[in-house]
Amino acid sequence: MKLLVIGCGQCGGRIADEFALLNRRAHGQRGIDIITNTLAVNTDVADLSGLSFIRPDYQHRILIGGRKTGGHGVGKINELGSEIAKEDGDKIIECIRTTRHLHETDAFLLIASAAGGTGSGAIPILTQYIKEHYGEKPLYNLIVLPFKHEEKIEERTIYNTATCLKSAYLVADAIFLVDNQRYVRKDFSIQSNLAKINALVVEPFYNLLCAGEEKKPKYIGSRILDAGDIIQTLSGWSVIGYGKSQIPLFKFPFGASNFREKASESQKGVQVMNEAINELSLKCNPSDTKRALYLLSAPAEEMNMSLINEIGNCLKRIATEAIIRSGDYPREKRSIDITVILSELINVGKVMEYFTQAILYISSYKKRWEGLEHEHEGIEEAFRDIPSLL
Repeated sequence: MKLLVIGCGQCGGRIADEFALLNRRAHGQRGIDIITNTLAVNTDVADLSGLSFIRPDYQHRILIGGRKTGGHGVGKINELGSEIAKEDGDKIIECIRTTRHLHETDAFLLIASAAGGTGSGAIPILTQYIKEHYGEKPLYNLIVLPFKHEEKIEERTIYNTATCLKSAYLVADAIFLVDNQRYVRKDFSIQSNLAKINALVVEPFYNLLCAGEEKKPKYIGSRILDAGDIIQTLSGWSVIGYGKSQIPLFKFPFGASNFREKASESQKGVQVMNEAINELSLKCNPSDTKRALYLLSAPAEEMNMSLINEIGNCLKRIATEAIIRSGDYPREKRSIDITVILSELINVGKVMEYFTQAILYISSYKKRWEGLEHEHEGIEEAFRDIPSLL
């Protein structure tokens, strides 16, 4: 599957930068391309300058709202980010048109943080705008949810997140939800944490995108998971997970102990599937999903019907209502990798919490604003008879 990736705002731009690196890796290691183009859209010049792998020209790093912000961002006001995206949306469409292999693009992926200003406000607007021009291609969002400390300290964070999620849900074909807090490593610095989080967010897409683009016959699976399978799976709220386990160099000898090897293989597959579920990008109940897929990647000699059946049954036991698609990809050398997507989630508790908290925030804000108006009236009354120097 080939994506055209657009990062909106600081967070979205940095994750898009990781996708650009992922494509370099696929091209260098496997001789295939999985990203047709990578763009970063922002109202802040410094954020655009801090990227490493997206091309540095104005057709790939796109500054919007220069007249209104002076190139210094929107200060977490996502209504302003939305307004600017409406005014400068043509810039993004023009840059998409210049994509050399646009006709090879299977889907668009727009990325943003829900809590910020530019990304939070722009992602639903640009999603709708691109859909009007390229309605024949699926359009997905990857939306990053805020850290816990952001939710507690900055009330605006909750409001931005709720308005972004609602707006994106109304226009995107599917939304990957990513909870920042699940990736935090307490012993890392802030910069190291953010860089590591961005890499972990992108990593599950590697084999998933490569499998359907593979060119070498020996690496093509017996059941190919390609763009069609992914498109048929993705709908509404979605999460992605990834599990990996190394294969030991020395295995049980043939003969009397061979049954132990078979049992170990099946158990290893189930463990990796459980790890992928535990590492989903957002904690959710798998039984709430209506569509799911998994991709098994391992050495060809390690993949057999017993292993595949065990993995499939493991997912079916926890996602009982889901239509499940699957595939194999004989690419990895000394590991078993499993990528899982759960989609069309009907009940996402975290999202509902944001909506509930945002309603309380709006009600509280109105009361405070009314109180401030009365205070201002009192101040004006007190200094009404004092001369002004203006």
